[in-house]
Amino acid sequence: MTAVIVGVFLATYAGMALGRVPGLKIDRTGIALMAVAVLLAAGALDLGAVGRAIDVPTLVLLFALMILSAQFAIAGFYDRCAAVITGAEASPKALLALTVAIAGGLSAVLANDVVVFAMTPLLCAGIRGRGLDARPFLIGLAGASNAGSAATVIGNPQNILIGQLGGLDFWKFLYVCGIPALIALGIVYAVVAIVWRDSLARAAPAPAAPAPVAVHRWQVGKGILATLLLIGMFATPLPREIGALAIAAALLASRTLASREMIGAVDWHLLLLFACLFSVTAAFAGTGIAADGLAWLAARGFLPETLAILAPLALVLGNTIGNVPAVILLMAVWPSPGEGALYGLALLSTLAGNFLLVGSMANLIVAERAAAAGVALSFRDFARAGIPMTLASMAVAVVWLGVLGWMPWR
Repeated sequence: MTAVIVGVFLATYAGMALGRVPGLKIDRTGIALMAVAVLLAAGALDLGAVGRAIDVPTLVLLFALMILSAQFAIAGFYDRCAAVITGAEASPKALLALTVAIAGGLSAVLANDVVVFAMTPLLCAGIRGRGLDARPFLIGLAGASNAGSAATVIGNPQNILIGQLGGLDFWKFLYVCGIPALIALGIVYAVVAIVWRDSLARAAPAPAAPAPVAVHRWQVGKGILATLLLIGMFATPLPREIGALAIAAALLASRTLASREMIGAVDWHLLLLFACLFSVTAAFAGTGIAADGLAWLAARGFLPETLAILAPLALVLGNTIGNVPAVILLMAVWPSPGEGALYGLALLSTLAGNFLLVGSMANLIVAERAAAAGVALSFRDFARAGIPMTLASMAVAVVWLGVLGWMPWR
């Protein structure tokens, strides 16, 4: 049975790296689900073991935060943010700065994937309508959503997972990761402005009369109040997933927004991916192979408990199997990582997502939504700015973590 589990585990993470199965229209979530089905059919797992492997509080918190973000999306808030950017009477570089600031700020407190999903089509239409190349703005949108989300423990799925499993405090996380995330936002702007300077040097005509954007102001206000309540709850002893779920349930009680529509806006594919990867990695951890391998690495000083090892590991894993699968894997097999190592993993794995187009789900969402809107954002287009912005922002994060003593250098 061990051979079956190891084979399924390796095949699953190979699928995470490829993102698909050649010849089949199946994505990472489908691959992970197939892996769980094989383990169940082979008797390597039973449904009870699957239930025990899944970290329910993490999924509940992630679900609740998706409901909160759906509140803003359905109320038209993200559409209005995109309209503010494209309708501003400003130079292209100023429009880029506005894109980075808004995307980064929203992604720090709301699900970054939902932010870019909602804003990309309107950003494409508005920027192209002003006769500008939309690609640098799309890269700024994706890069800022990743960098901004690194600031808080609720900014993205991998931070939520690390925060839940590690019991990290919201405010202390913001203290440790907020400054390097803010600097990373500045780096995103500077790199895109330099790499795409020819496109951004074109004069931008005045914006045309903007298309009307329907915004439910009361519902937006309700979402803002819910966000403030959620952050306030993080200072109380109430488990954050319970508080978040209570707020999400209250948001569903609306006379204007249908609960079916809000629940339908939840990224169920991502939740299912989490659940399946929890099960696959738990089965692998149960074989004892991971523990033996880690003991071997620990004896040689190769555990990711130093910046010299964690930074390149986060960069490689994030841009092969993806930052969410990488974090799930590391958290499943890494014995008792220290608090500083958890902050480092969250910060570095998130910033590493800007390296290549495949580095984060937010990047892929931007590319796919842009293609549907008639803008082709290629792998090379993204890498031109993504590689330097990632190396620079990760260097800042490494120095920050090392100087403040959160992690040893080596």
